[in-house]
Order: sequence, then C-alpha cells, then structure tokens
Amino acid sequence: MRNIAACYSDHAIKVSDSYCSGPSNRPYVLPNPPPSIREAVSSIYKAKLSVSMKQVLIKIIWCSLSGLGFTVSLCEGNPSSSSSSSPSSYSSRQLRKVKGSKKFESCNSEIEIIWDLSWAKYGPGPEPVSGYYIAIFIDSELGLLLGDMKEEIELTMEYAKFSIISRVERFSGNGGVYSTKARFSESGLRHEIMIRLFGEGLEVSVDKKRVMKVERLQWNFRGNETMFVDGMVVDMMWDVHDWLFKSSELCCSGSAVFMFRTRSGVDSRLWLDEKIMDHRFGFSLLICACKNPD
Repeated sequence: MRNIAACYSDHAIKVSDSYCSGPSNRPYVLPNPPPSIREAVSSIYKAKLSVSMKQVLIKIIWCSLSGLGFTVSLCEGNPSSSSSSSPSSYSSRQLRKVKGSKKFESCNSEIEIIWDLSWAKYGPGPEPVSGYYIAIFIDSELGLLLGDMKEEIELTMEYAKFSIISRVERFSGNGGVYSTKARFSESGLRHEIMIRLFGEGLEVSVDKKRVMKVERLQWNFRGNETMFVDGMVVDMMWDVHDWLFKSSELCCSGSAVFMFRTRSGVDSRLWLDEKIMDHRFGFSLLICACKNPD
C-alpha cells in the first residue's frame, strides 16, 4: 500500500525550512493590498497536569471590540469530544485590567491567573506580540505560560505539559488579503501565511512564495489541497461561497473561511471519527474573513 506522501506526491505542496517549493524558485511577491483588520484572535491550549494527570483545555481570546484585556476560558476533557467543543462547556473570565491576578474555581480545580500587559506591544490586531506575560495555575501547578516576560514570574512549582491545538483569527474588510504566522509543530519553524482573494481567483503563499492558486473561483468556491510543511501533512480547506454570492443586511455582506490542519501520515483520510481525531490531528488554524457591508 502506498503511504500518504506517495499518494499526494503529484499534487502536494512541499515546504522545507522557511521556504516552500512552488512552480518557481524565485520568491513570489504579492502586490500591496488594501488592509484587512484583524478583530479577534482565539487560541486553545491543551494542558496535561503532571500530578493528577487531568487534561484541561484553556482558551485565550483577544478581541478589539471588547476593549482592553482578554478572556480566559477553561474546560476539562478531551479536545475531540463534542462536549469539550461546546461554548457552554467553558468557564470564562474576562480580565480587563492591564496588570493583576484572579482566583476562582473551574474544572473542579483551583485556578489562579497572573498577568501583566503594562509594557505590551501590539501588531496589526488585538493580541500582544511582546512585552507581556500570562501565567495560569491549576491546583498550584503551572498550566500555561504565555509571553516573552516569563522571567518576571518566580516559578518553583510543577509544570504541566501544554501545547496549542487550534487558533482562530477573524478579519473584517473588503480587501480580500489576509496575513498571519503559524507554527504547525512545536519543533517546526514559524511560517508566514498570506491568502489573497482577487477577482475570480484565490492564491495562498507561504514565506512569500506562492504554494497554491485556484482559478475560476465561482466554480471552485469550496475545496481542499494538501501541502507538506516541516515534514508534516497539512490540509488547506477553503469555503468562499458566501464571500462571492451572499448579500446580507446583518453585520457583514459575505464571509470566507480558510482552514489549515495538520494530520498524521498514517491515515490518508481528510475527516476522521471524532473518537480518534485527537490522535491523528495536531494543530489547526482557522481564518474567518468577513466583508464590510456596502
């Protein structure tokens, strides 16, 4: 039986180091696009406590519409279970201060959050890129530590093993160009990803080189392609039906959705039974783009 790499060798896109192999060896430079606004970023981390072996999902939300601060949500369980993915299963706390600490109970555990955004620097969006830290303790064990000012916290307790499992970015604007950065594995490099919707086409570039182009998008408004990033299989799926055809009087006149999801080479199926999904899928990046009303 052919392995997954062989099955996709004719159509897959390979990415190695900080560059990707495309139809040309020259970097693909996109023209200056109209800006799109990153309104919200949501990341889910999986933490496995070393003492109780409890598994906790921690969601961090940054949203420009909610003003200063961020929201922390916690849920105990398996990321592949339907109950864990339900918004009502999360216990949330919105933290609006620049610096502080918060204690509460969640997931049958004592939770303490310590954060400092006093010197935070921000990129094109509500999420800080440097000058901050967020530490979340679960039953006195460090469950999650974010930011580049970790030395500000004296850590002498147990560490939980944590990793990011998904990230969702929401954009608004009519430019049709969306740029972000993502690391598809803990040991992999951080890659720059750009998606461009233009006329009747769709282009995706990784580290400034085009890796995918879809023409006649009105006929191919949904689909998927496979690429290899840092030796991993990454599925790229898109749905731009509403972006092209939907007209609404609500908050937006159309939306587009793009997903990048890593999967193990031991199984060639794009969608798997949720009972085994957490063993096969590692990380997913979801980009939701919303047109502004005319």
